[in-house]
Amino acid sequence: MEKQGRGTMDSNFISSVHNERVKQWTQLLDRKGRDKQGRFLIEGVHLVQEALGSDIPPDVLVFSAERRDAVAGLLREAETRGLECVAVTEAVLAKCTDTETPQPVFAVVPKLPWRAADLLAASEKAGLVAVIDGIQDPGNLGTIIRSADAVGASGVLLGKGTVDLYNPKTVRSTMGSLFHLPIVQGDLTEWLPQAAERGVRIVSTRLENAVSIYAYDFRQPTWFVIGNEGQGVSAAVQALAGDHVQIPMQGRAESLNAAMAATIVLFEAMRQRG
Repeated sequence: MEKQGRGTMDSNFISSVHNERVKQWTQLLDRKGRDKQGRFLIEGVHLVQEALGSDIPPDVLVFSAERRDAVAGLLREAETRGLECVAVTEAVLAKCTDTETPQPVFAVVPKLPWRAADLLAASEKAGLVAVIDGIQDPGNLGTIIRSADAVGASGVLLGKGTVDLYNPKTVRSTMGSLFHLPIVQGDLTEWLPQAAERGVRIVSTRLENAVSIYAYDFRQPTWFVIGNEGQGVSAAVQALAGDHVQIPMQGRAESLNAAMAATIVLFEAMRQRG
């Protein structure tokens, strides 16, 4: 039985995995369901806390009735904001989450509202944008977003063929950084030329005819393109880059992990910008 109510003191309670709302939440584990509903799931105390502190509050907070004490602080904060809180059984929690050992809480959040035009506006004042061209591993994408957040980048642009931002593994690996800066999806062949027309330098990594990242001037408005783990930056996108850089390496490693390489470049840009 599902009772009606809001807040933590008279929370709804759902015990059955066959409940209609549970079915809706479970659909959010798949991209098709996320696209249809325009929402995604976040799991765990830290991510829910980050969402509560952002400009994109959750639609609903769902917690384990058996582990209420573990999320008491979150429930109080959610209650003060007038957010709906729903207590559920451990079976329901396991049904709706992606991890083997479910956290005591998850939340349903609207997809981020940012658009590529927001990045263009931010780039007019020496902006720094990480551009993702076909990254497939959700952990790599999440790490790059965390690095972009850490260096104070203006935002992140996700090109076609990139893993879904709202994939549960991607969301977890951002550690909440997806709530800290604009992250948008768009066609790179459309948006990179528009950025270049506004004076933004489009920079990509490659081995041939490239300068060291330590010799390149990242103090100017820059959109830095990070390519696919195996193939690198696609030919179509590479052709749109006006500048090319490489990371000098003295050891015998042939290459670096995509997320690691992106992090090195982003932190060098931060160092130059002071």
